[in-house]
Amino acid sequence: MQISDLPYPDPGVPDARTGPRFLLWLGRGQLGGQARSLAWGLLHFGGVAGLPYAVGLGVDAVVRRDGGGLLRVGALLLLLAIAISLGDAMLHRTAVTNWITAAARVQQLLARKTAELGSALTRRVAAGEVVAVSTGDVEKIGWFVEAVSRFLAAALTVAAICVGLLFYAPAIGVVVAVGVPVLALSVLPLLPRATRRADVQREKAGKATELASDTVAGLRVLRGIGGEELFLGRYREASQEVRRAAVHSARMWALIAAVQVLLPGALMITVVWYGAVLVTDEQLAVGELVAAFSAVATMLYPLRHFQEIAMAYSFSRPSAARAARVLSLTRTGEAVPAGAGTTGAAAAPAPGGDLYDPETGVLAPAGAFTAVVCGDPDLAGRLAERLGGHPTDSAGAARSALLGGVALDELALDTARELVLVQDKDPVLLSGTLRELFDVPASGSVTPRAALEAAQCDDVLDALLQSAPDGVRDPMDARITERGRSLSGGQRQRLALARSLVTDPEVLVLDEPTSAVDSHTEARIADGIAALRSGRTTVVLASSPLLLDRADRVVLVHEGRALPAGTHRELLHGEPRYRAVVTRETDEEQRRAGIGLAGPAEELTGIEESA
Repeated sequence: MQISDLPYPDPGVPDARTGPRFLLWLGRGQLGGQARSLAWGLLHFGGVAGLPYAVGLGVDAVVRRDGGGLLRVGALLLLLAIAISLGDAMLHRTAVTNWITAAARVQQLLARKTAELGSALTRRVAAGEVVAVSTGDVEKIGWFVEAVSRFLAAALTVAAICVGLLFYAPAIGVVVAVGVPVLALSVLPLLPRATRRADVQREKAGKATELASDTVAGLRVLRGIGGEELFLGRYREASQEVRRAAVHSARMWALIAAVQVLLPGALMITVVWYGAVLVTDEQLAVGELVAAFSAVATMLYPLRHFQEIAMAYSFSRPSAARAARVLSLTRTGEAVPAGAGTTGAAAAPAPGGDLYDPETGVLAPAGAFTAVVCGDPDLAGRLAERLGGHPTDSAGAARSALLGGVALDELALDTARELVLVQDKDPVLLSGTLRELFDVPASGSVTPRAALEAAQCDDVLDALLQSAPDGVRDPMDARITERGRSLSGGQRQRLALARSLVTDPEVLVLDEPTSAVDSHTEARIADGIAALRSGRTTVVLASSPLLLDRADRVVLVHEGRALPAGTHRELLHGEPRYRAVVTRETDEEQRRAGIGLAGPAEELTGIEESA
């Protein structure tokens, strides 16, 4: 795989059981790149390792006054220089390629998982953790993958130097062969503590990132209530905790680096002292001593990669664990077995089936406009997710909705999304032209113009044309800024509603689609939805009387269960708990009317149980 070949046509199915297994899976997927990097690394480090022996041969040639031998040494040094230069350049190229391709694969996997789970992802994993995984963690994982081949090349080179010294100068080679493993393993006792400190730093950094993302998302609201200074103080405190944790972690890594400098220095002093004694006793030639000293000095370069691989693994292991935790999530909330694909999906239900939520008992008959009233907004959000085929608890205990008797989370993802579309409370508008906004998978039965008319977007089109560059006459060619920030909240909400109407799915679920518009516009939107979705299954989660009055049937979800359905007017006059939610009566008003919020237990009977 070359960088020019990215992105992957298919990033594969990862082994996301644990962080180390995920790293191993990534490494296996890049064996060709790792082999090329290892080969170039051996050429580079082999050239470096050959320098001491060439220097030793040159010293011996000078001592013997061997001009021909000195010329041969010069030629050997030239070849070694070419090997070092070429190997270094290609090692860097292949190692960076391994890094980028590994990072790209992880990003593709995360993007695919995000598209699969949708808004349910942030219900199971904190938004800050998702951001941390898709940014900093991806780089750390790529760092470890590319460092493996360089470490293997360095380790083989160090072993070759030790073996070469044993044959070239056995007396001094024994000292080096014993000292090098001590150098390589000296930092191992310090790594667990360094890893723990690094984990604390990353945890605090993730919390700070989550706080920052939440603050930015609610910046307009914070400015409106004058709360930006409060949140700025919280973020300042969180960032200082990250700084202190980073300094605490850096001290341990500085100690490891100091050990990596101190012990090799001690080995060099030992080699020089012992070699001088051997030369004095005429047990070692001067050229052999120079070669041994040069070998130990040269060995410090590949030994640095021992420290790097330790650091890379310490940083990438928790990063890989976080990535694996995200990638192991499924629509059912259960972990993905290693190598599991999407086989075994249930067959799509026959068209015209009812939509039923087993958790609450909410039933939306086929072809009807059903409104659902929930006093708890969080419960409404979870219900919308289940109606879209996404169980909302992390343990996977909650069941998804049934469409025509078939569980949506058992269907292939593409099939489920063709059948059911859920628009949540905060839909996102991507930057681009209005025409591009409506370029979504759709049945083709509803035109963008009809959807915009039903969503009452005339003023939105005028606003887009006014802000468009000269020469733009068609509002469909006007550009929308990132997240539609140039539009008001109500305008963004209506554009998102129009986009949902264009898709014309078999089942459309809307969660508070008119919460940011005035009552007159809301009434017209309710009529538009009812007319455009006539004969199609539509579920609206709302508490606005204007929307509820246009619905064919209304269901109240009380204490997690659906009460008997009826029309808005029937429930308003016959169900006190419904009236309390819809009219927002105060407790005093309810007491005057003799209404209890809870109601007698007998009133909870009659819950719809059919699917």
